[in-house]
Amino acid sequence: MELVDSSNHGMSILFSHYYSSLMYSVSLPVQNLVSDIVSVVSGLFFCYVGFFGKNEGEDTLLEEPLLNGDSSNEAESNKSKGDENVTPYLNAGFFSILTFSWMGPLITIGNKKTLDLEDVPQLGPSDSVFGAFPNFKNKLEAECGTSNGVTTLKLTKALIFLVWKEVLLTAFLAIMNTLASYVGPYFIDTSVQYLNGRRSYKNEGYVLVSVFFAAKLVECLAQRHWTFRLQQVGIRVRSVLILMIYNKGLTLSCQSKQGHTSGEIINFMTVDADRIGDFSWYMHETWMVLVQIVIALLILYRNVGLASIAALVATVFVMLANVPLGKLQKKFQGKIMESKDKRMKATSEILRNMMILKLQGWEMKFLAKIMEIRKTEAGWLIKYVYTSAMTEGIPLESGKILSAFATFRILQEPIYSLPETISMVTQTKVSLDRIVSFLCLDDLQSDVIERLPRGSSDIAIEIIDGKFCWDLSSSSATLEDINLKVQQGMRVAVCGTVGSGKSSLLSCILGEVPKISGTVKLCGTKAYVVQSPWIQSGKIEENILFGREMEREKYEKVLEACSLKKDLEILPFGDQTVIGCSGRSHDPTCLRNVCWDFWIQKQLYMLLIKWSSYLLLILSW
Repeated sequence: MELVDSSNHGMSILFSHYYSSLMYSVSLPVQNLVSDIVSVVSGLFFCYVGFFGKNEGEDTLLEEPLLNGDSSNEAESNKSKGDENVTPYLNAGFFSILTFSWMGPLITIGNKKTLDLEDVPQLGPSDSVFGAFPNFKNKLEAECGTSNGVTTLKLTKALIFLVWKEVLLTAFLAIMNTLASYVGPYFIDTSVQYLNGRRSYKNEGYVLVSVFFAAKLVECLAQRHWTFRLQQVGIRVRSVLILMIYNKGLTLSCQSKQGHTSGEIINFMTVDADRIGDFSWYMHETWMVLVQIVIALLILYRNVGLASIAALVATVFVMLANVPLGKLQKKFQGKIMESKDKRMKATSEILRNMMILKLQGWEMKFLAKIMEIRKTEAGWLIKYVYTSAMTEGIPLESGKILSAFATFRILQEPIYSLPETISMVTQTKVSLDRIVSFLCLDDLQSDVIERLPRGSSDIAIEIIDGKFCWDLSSSSATLEDINLKVQQGMRVAVCGTVGSGKSSLLSCILGEVPKISGTVKLCGTKAYVVQSPWIQSGKIEENILFGREMEREKYEKVLEACSLKKDLEILPFGDQTVIGCSGRSHDPTCLRNVCWDFWIQKQLYMLLIKWSSYLLLILSW
């Protein structure tokens, strides 16, 4: 920081010398002309920003209806606003993009009130996960064929293909930023000679000032757009990875689920995907550091001659010293992620069974287990941090000459960032390997069930000589010689002792149990309600609709059919009552009825009810 501050102070001294020298070397009319030109250009720029920013902001002001007013057209207006509320970045002009003035409407709204989610414009198709994921998925499937063929290299190629335009653009901006940042050190020697009275040509001072100003302007704009584009790249990569991991979690086979808990899958989406997205900030550092070092050494050689060889030797030594430390960091990072998975697994299991722990008084015992796992994780983290501290603790001395001093100031940035870049590369490699290993897990068999169109057959379910097994490596089948035929409109109850295979039979119909032989046919759509209902955090109405549009008449019929009206009358806010994630404060029967409300729109219903040893299978509600 002292080097940076000293360099900036030196630059300010040079500009002050320029100004005083120019004032004495030119006549008063020339000074007035230059001042007028600068004033006019600055005034036009601020008028443009103020006028167009104000007009754009006025067009996006929110209009709120009067209290107790008629809001019959509210839904239609909200829908039209949702279609029109797309980011202005898509239609912004060159100058608007260059100066980020397309952000004016949002800033205007934020100046008038606190921003809500509805105020933030929607993403464009290229930045939205719905627009980016299909291209990414098609490219990955073209590279790998099946999910089991995914490798780290192929996944990386698919991610690069997703953002290759932004990668090239940010690479160009990085080069522009680097070249502009070295203009100052390159011309400092010439500037000092000019201040000492050595003139190479007429108006050399104006040329030098113009070059310094233009270089700083280019550096500023390139750096800001570089940052903005890197954020875009990181968001796209992170979003497609999260969606891909989520979809994979929905199609995992039961055998694959046994080896990966929900805590590990959460880590894939929150830690690994986020880390790969953050790598966008460092992807150009891996090659730009070489460009920066070469330019810096050339400037040093121009100013100090053979003495620059010492800087070259020191730079090469620092880079070589970081290679083994980077490998060590990769090892420690892998151990950290393994410990983190164990801690997340234990924490999630404890939270799911908190009621039992409270009743039995086991809080401190399980807390000690979590702390022990956390201690192991902290041990690996300490080793990783110490290794990082070793790579980042190398000082760099400055030269005595002003040009070399400024060059060293810029040269120290890539050298200091090199250990962090190596660390980020190793972390990203570990995260990519973890995600690839998860994507290569076995999925549910896609050909287990033969699906028939709705209304094409009188038979709702048919199993012919079915043989199923949860574990394909096992010699004994879970269910075998299963023959079942269920007509449309029938209500079937499957009875049996505990462990006789009632739940497995339903899982076979759902296609979750691997099929060894036989045929399974299913006509129409299906719905499955388990004995432990899943409720999302939100209003009861939102749980029932589950993203569908409201049909009031059908909605009331559903509430009546599921006997929920009496339950809603007891609740203080009716169907607007918010249900938490666990839903423990509500009656389990009420929660199960909420699940029934949603699935009642299906044609085939399968209900798993904890009622003695009976399994109730209801068809065509």
